Amino acid sequence: MQLTHIDENGNAKMVDVTKKPESLRRATAEGTVRVNEQTFRMISEGKSKKGDVLQVAQIAGIMGAKRTPDLIPLCHPVSLTGIDLKLTPEEETLSIRIRASAVCSGKTGVEMEVLTAVSVAALTVSDMCKAVQKDIVIDEIHLLEKSGGEHGDYVWDTAQQ
Repeated sequence: MQLTHIDENGNAKMVDVTKKPESLRRATAEGTVRVNEQTFRMISEGKSKKGDVLQVAQIAGIMGAKRTPDLIPLCHPVSLTGIDLKLTPEEETLSIRIRASAVCSGKTGVEMEVLTAVSVAALTVSDMCKAVQKDIVIDEIHLLEKSGGEHGDYVWDTAQQ
């Protein structure tokens, strides 16, 4: 398999999508931030001195999705028509589950945008909580599903992971 972001001389390049047809593109990604019990309580009860961790991380994640081509060098700018980002505290695992979904009508997909949204939201949770816990773990960031485009649909297969 040939990498599309490398030319015949081994140099990085942005893929030319000029001739690709526009189609409806959707993607969803998720990840986890693992914290200790004290940090989990602080987040869940909204008692961080820096503000509401979940609200700030949600906004940061949405902004991350919108800024993906500024952060990932060879990503095309896409005109996102919707971004949904949810942070869910999971008490049994002392973690925050982050899930981002995005949609656009375009020539290239939104997989990197949802992965960036989850990553930026997770980093924001970590940043807002680092004063009370140093060993926060950001884990399991992955694409759950995508649809649209010439490569077809993809769904994460939990049985193979």
